[in-house]
Order: sequence, then structure tokens, then C-alpha cells
Amino acid sequence: RLNAMCHVIVTCRSMLWTLLSIVVAFAELIAFMSPDWLLGFPQSDSTASGAGVDSGEYRPSLGLYSRCLRIGTRGIGVSCGPYAGTFGEVASGFWQAAMLFLAAGTLVLGGVACISIFSLCFQSILKKSIFNICGLLQAIAG
Repeated sequence: RLNAMCHVIVTCRSMLWTLLSIVVAFAELIAFMSPDWLLGFPQSDSTASGAGVDSGEYRPSLGLYSRCLRIGTRGIGVSCGPYAGTFGEVASGFWQAAMLFLAAGTLVLGGVACISIFSLCFQSILKKSIFNICGLLQAIAG
């Protein structure tokens, strides 16, 4: 009786589109959370002097949501995390707008990725092609 519930319609086009929709949604989420939007100049630990201390170089970085900073005077490690406690503490109005648009785009692409899974069973919703509806949503999100 599974056949009466769902006709599985798997074509190369629908499978590729579903997989790419999921990959793009995750890639946009990773870009949103990444602290590597702005990279500072390489810095070395000038306080670590002498024998056998390899301080290495460090690049401070800042993203829409998070930043990475060196911990301690001897460069014990790098700490990455959110830099703003509230939305008002985000770097500037342009960054706040970028956060809003990127978050909205990520949510829409995540929804499209979920809907695209249904395209493997259904070709249309309310007599509208799932491919057309999701393609429009992807264009809006992009």
C-alpha cells in the first residue's frame, strides 16, 4: 500500500537538484558562522622571547557573527566565538543588514532543501510544480 501513499519519482535532475540544494544551504550557514570575513595582518608574539618558544604567526579575524582572538600574552591558543551580545552591538548598520539578509537567505534555502526532498515523491503542490516554486525561492534567497 506504500504505492498509494507516495509515488517515488527519482530522476537524475531531481536527485542532483536535491543534493545541491542541501549543500548550498549548509555552505551558506557555514559562511554566516565563519569568522574569516575580514582578516587582520599577521602578528607574531613579541613577548615570547628566547629558547625554544615557537610563537608562530597569528591573524586576527572578524566575521558577521564571530571573531577569533589570541588568548594570553604567550599565545596559548586562539579563541573564536560571537563578539556581540545583542544585535545592537554588531559592528555597523551595514553588518546588521548583511546579517539579516544572510540569515533570511539561509532560512529560505534551508526550507527549499527540505521541500526538495519532497520532490522525490511529488511533482506538484496545488497544481504548481515544486521545481518552479523552489527555483523561485532559491532566486529570492540568492
